[in-house]
Amino acid sequence: MILAGVDEAGRGPLAGPVMAAAVILSPEQKNVLVQSGLRDSKKLSAKKREKLFGLMQELGVVWRLQAASRRRIDRMNILQATLWAMARAVNRLPATPDGVAVDGSQEIPGISLYQQAIVGGDDLYPEISAASVVAKVVRDRLMTALDRLYPGYGLAQHKGYGTAQHQEALLRLGPTPLHRRSFCWGTADGLRLPR
Repeated sequence: MILAGVDEAGRGPLAGPVMAAAVILSPEQKNVLVQSGLRDSKKLSAKKREKLFGLMQELGVVWRLQAASRRRIDRMNILQATLWAMARAVNRLPATPDGVAVDGSQEIPGISLYQQAIVGGDDLYPEISAASVVAKVVRDRLMTALDRLYPGYGLAQHKGYGTAQHQEALLRLGPTPLHRRSFCWGTADGLRLPR
């Protein structure tokens, strides 16, 4: 059975897109990656994620990635934008899998394949772990590049998440075109930022 693993990166940040990845692993690729330490991207260092991503490239792992922009997130809401990106990633795979394993509690609308939503699946299925690494590495690289276009926010450090540094920069500089207008921005003392 050919299984596609699906996961996302970037649902929680105040800025930037959400990225969804769909990955298919051969048995050999799966063995090499698992032996190399593949697991949920959140449990890996940035250096380890980069190393695994490079190994996936060397092994010729089949994957597709789809970003949902800040505008799409604001228009659809973060959940619907994430599911849209997941469906696009799966539907653009060059090979049709027999089924889809998606990290989370909700199946992906718009996919006619057998699928299973698995809470914590990024620790249980190597295909989902690989998808989490692809989505996280590519999104982190994008946010680092966007830091050069929008200096002063610290995007390369926090990748758009609502850290104290990021919230202070928002108060000082205001939002950029990358910032999600539908998210409730604020600081620990409850100060709301202009939308």
